[in-house]
Amino acid sequence: MDAQRVDIFIMTNSKYFESHDLPAIRERLLSLDDNQATALSMVQFHDPTTSLIVSILAGSLCIDRFIIGDVGMGVGKLLTCGGFGSGLLLTGS
Repeated sequence: MDAQRVDIFIMTNSKYFESHDLPAIRERLLSLDDNQATALSMVQFHDPTTSLIVSILAGSLCIDRFIIGDVGMGVGKLLTCGGFGSGLLLTGS
């Protein structure tokens, strides 16, 4: 991936990453080939603040797991009514 494309990616997506991680992310992006860069451009990142708020407000309804893409754990929590509380111990949510 060329440097200009990496800089554009970082500018548009920096809000999704910790600021101290950006130099390492930039180095990893520079080492990507064109196919990997194209695949990365199709990824949609989720705002961590939104995920946290949904987890706090609707975590017992398993909505938080579906939002972050953990469908298996979401279905498991739904079928066991939240894992009978064990989901809190195992996953921290």
